[in-house]
Amino acid sequence: MTTNAQQAPPTGRGHLTTSHIVFMIVAAAAPLSAMVGTVPLAFAIGTAEGVPAAFLFAGATLLCFSVGYAVSARRTGGSGGFYASIADGLGRPVAVGSGWTAVVAYNCATIGLVGASGYFTSLVLAGHGIHLSWEWCAAIVLVLIAVLGYWDIAISARVLAVLMIAEIGVLAALDLAVLARHGVRALPAASFSWHAATGPGLGVSLMFAFVSYIGFESAALYGKEARDPRRSVPRATYIAALLISGFYALTSWAAVGAIGPGQVRETAANSLGDLFFDLGRDYLGTAGSTALEIMLCTSLFAATLALHSAANRYAQVMADDGLLPRPLGRLHPRFGSPHLAGLVQVAVCAVVAAVFAVGGLDPYANMTTSMLGLGTLGIVALQALSALSAVALRRKDTGAGLWRGVVAPLLGFAGLAATVWLVVGNFDVLTGATGGVVARLPWVIVLVAAAGVLWALRLRATAPERYRALATAHLPAEAAQVDTAAEPGTSAPVSEPA
Repeated sequence: MTTNAQQAPPTGRGHLTTSHIVFMIVAAAAPLSAMVGTVPLAFAIGTAEGVPAAFLFAGATLLCFSVGYAVSARRTGGSGGFYASIADGLGRPVAVGSGWTAVVAYNCATIGLVGASGYFTSLVLAGHGIHLSWEWCAAIVLVLIAVLGYWDIAISARVLAVLMIAEIGVLAALDLAVLARHGVRALPAASFSWHAATGPGLGVSLMFAFVSYIGFESAALYGKEARDPRRSVPRATYIAALLISGFYALTSWAAVGAIGPGQVRETAANSLGDLFFDLGRDYLGTAGSTALEIMLCTSLFAATLALHSAANRYAQVMADDGLLPRPLGRLHPRFGSPHLAGLVQVAVCAVVAAVFAVGGLDPYANMTTSMLGLGTLGIVALQALSALSAVALRRKDTGAGLWRGVVAPLLGFAGLAATVWLVVGNFDVLTGATGGVVARLPWVIVLVAAAGVLWALRLRATAPERYRALATAHLPAEAAQVDTAAEPGTSAPVSEPA
């Protein structure tokens, strides 16, 4: 009997092009949400006018990460995400810990975005005379997410394409308006001076910069549904990293020019979340500010949908390997989507949102900051491990060369490992918590990862055949034989009949 992992989705496979995957990645990063939510904080408590340099540094680091990730994606057929990538380079125990961490991290990030979507949608509607509680707004978002996640992934990709074009369009209009009014002064050289780029608050600026890229690595989750995964997955990762880097750096740079380098910190501290809406009103008029408000809501919705899709596919991969309940790995007979995993993910979001609502907790200050902060930490830690895994692939003679196989992944690992340290050290800044349970949330990532490693070691001792099959079901035949020579207690994989 064949498993779901061995069956091609009836309609899903081959539907996603490189551009579709790029839209999925950029949607997960949520450019407008990043500008509105993190840039003002980076201005206020980070390096102020030096923030654009932090975005460029983060982009360069993630491009180095992408070089090694692309080598792994070509070996794994662009499928399985961090789970397959880390298994290929660092072995199955670390991969199982990483897979469970990915399920927790992407689910937490999605839950956090549900809270943000409900909160900001309610605020925007109230500003236009429509009063709807955040709970109802979040419920509507979850219903739409459930429907789109149930259908063919290509439908979600088309919806995200429309939302991304509108979102980026309104921010591009703001950038152009600032350039039109100030000319070359709109892009002050002071932002890239050594003093500004490395000034007080550098750690905070780098933390917020890396946080703003969350989800860009998710291309490797759509290999099974891509037309040409070996080419489109690495290509989409590169394109998305370049687009996001350039867009973040340019928009934050134009914001510095609009405010004035010497006034950035004070203005941002006074305005915070209203900063870009104030700029929109000044440079684009009332209509422009309204458009930014509406696009913020659609940006959060798009990011929620993209991370929901990523969380589902991690659940599917892990379920196919028996590391989560197997029904979560089932594919819809018509749409080819992991529909049961999607429905369970929506149910988890609904339950957590209900708990926060019943407890009278704030959907943004409590739910979004804690859940998104925890998800962010997990994802950045997985990025760092994946970069290290790419270096470990050197022993498998991938033909990647010194730059792609060693130097670039190591540079990416160094930057990402430093980011993990910054996020843990500044978790109170990221989440707004000064103590209590929230301050201890980073331990969840450690405990989940450790549990995964221990579970894999238990399988290796008690069920070696099942252990050897881990992280191979989603790989192409030539890459399915994961090297086990360095893993004591196992023998070489046994070829099984098709």
